[in-house]
Amino acid sequence: MNDTIAAISTALGVGAISIVRLSGKEAIEIVNNCFKGKDLTKVESHTINYGYIVDKDETIDEVLVSVMRAPRTYTTEDVVEINCHGGIISTKRILETMLIHGARLAEPGEFTKKAFLNGRIDLVKSEAVMDIIDSKSEEANKLALSQLSGTTSNMIKDFREKLKQLLASIEVNIDYPEYYDIEVVTKEKIDKEVKKMKEDLQKVIQESKNSNLIKEGIKTVIIGRPNVGKSSILNKLLDQDKAIVTDIAGTTRDIVEGEIYLDGILLNIIDTAGIRKADDVVEKIGVEKSLSMITDADLVIVVLNNNEELVPEDIEILEKTKDKQRIIVINKNDLTKKLNLDSIKLENVVETNTNTTEGIESLKQKIIELFQLETIKSKDYTYLTNARQISLAKKAYQSLKDAEESLHNDLPIDMVEMDLKETFDLLGEIIGETYSEEILDHLFANFCVGK
Repeated sequence: MNDTIAAISTALGVGAISIVRLSGKEAIEIVNNCFKGKDLTKVESHTINYGYIVDKDETIDEVLVSVMRAPRTYTTEDVVEINCHGGIISTKRILETMLIHGARLAEPGEFTKKAFLNGRIDLVKSEAVMDIIDSKSEEANKLALSQLSGTTSNMIKDFREKLKQLLASIEVNIDYPEYYDIEVVTKEKIDKEVKKMKEDLQKVIQESKNSNLIKEGIKTVIIGRPNVGKSSILNKLLDQDKAIVTDIAGTTRDIVEGEIYLDGILLNIIDTAGIRKADDVVEKIGVEKSLSMITDADLVIVVLNNNEELVPEDIEILEKTKDKQRIIVINKNDLTKKLNLDSIKLENVVETNTNTTEGIESLKQKIIELFQLETIKSKDYTYLTNARQISLAKKAYQSLKDAEESLHNDLPIDMVEMDLKETFDLLGEIIGETYSEEILDHLFANFCVGK
C-alpha cells in the first residue's frame, strides 16, 4: 500500500493521446526527476504543466503533466498523470522510465483498490467503476452511475443503522434492566421491526434481478424445427442478413449470434440449428448444441410453422422449454393456417411473419411486456448489481428469518441478538465495512491495469 504505483491508463495503441498515471507519496518526485520544465515539487495542486519527459540526455516525448496532491485525488494519495502522444513506443518508454526511477507497475485495479482501502469509496462504488467501463447500453451506464453516486450504498447503510439501533436497545435492556426510564424492548417490538426489515430486504433482492438484465442483457435463444423461419426472424430482428436463409432443411448447423436493443435493454440473440433427428454428423452436433443452450437462456423463442401441422419434434421442443421464460411464435401467419394448438395450453403466444416490417413488431412488443422493460427503465436503479452483492443480501435475509423464528420459538433474546449481529455483518460485507484480502484480490483482478 505504501508503494508508488504506475500504469498506462488509456488503451494501448495509436491515438491522439495516452496517459501514464502514478499514485503514491513519491509520485511527484519520481516524475519530476524525468521532467524538463517547471519544478513539479513546487507547482500548485491540480495544475497542468507543459514540458518533456527525458531519460538522461534523451528526450522521449513532449507532454502535459497533471499534478494532484493528496488528499483531493482519486486514491487520496499524490497522483500524477502524464499526457503524452498516443504512440505505442513513446507511451511504453515513459512508463519504463517511471519504473526505473522508483515506481512499481500497478496490479489490475490497484488504483481503485487504493481508493477503497484509503476510504475514498466503498466496495459497491469500487465495483461500479468497472461496471461503467464495461457498460453495454445506456441503461447499464445509468445503473453503474447510480451505484457510483452512492444510492445503493446509502440504502445498505440505512439497513445497518436500523439494525444498530435495534441491537443497541437490546443490549441496554439486557445489561441495565433496573433502569425504569429506558424503553423496554419487548419481543413483540423486535418481531415487528425484524419483519419490516425482512420484507424490505426481500424486495431489494427481488428487484435486483433487473440489474442483470440491464448489465448483461437478455440471453435469447431462438429454437424450432428446420425451415420454420428461425433464421429469418433473427435477420428481421437484427435488420441485417446475418443468418443464411434457404429452403433446404438443416442450413443452420451452428449457432448464429447478434445483438439489438429494446427500450434500451440489450438482447443477445442466438439462432440455433433446427431440431430434428439428423444422420449428418455435423448437423447432429449442431442440434445437440441447440438443445444445451436452452438451460442458460433468459428467454426462449419457440418458433412453430403456421403452415404446417404439429409434429412430434414440435411437441418435444415445447416440453423441453415448458419451465423456461418463453414466447411461442407462430410464424408465417401470412400463409394458410394448418397448425392446430387447441389441445395444448400455451401462454405468451404471438403470430408473426418475416415478409413485412410490421410482422416482427408483435414479437418485440411481447418481449417488452414479458420482461417489463418499460417498468425497469422507470426505476430509480437502487439495485444490487452482481452475484457477490446479491449472495450476501440473501444470507442477510436468511439471518433475519432465523431471528424471526427464534422469537416465535421463544428462544433467549441473546440468540436473537446473534442472528441480528450476523445480518449486520453480512450487510457490512456488501459495502466493504468488513472484508478479506482474498475477496479484494479476486474483485480487483478483473479491473483494467490502469484503473
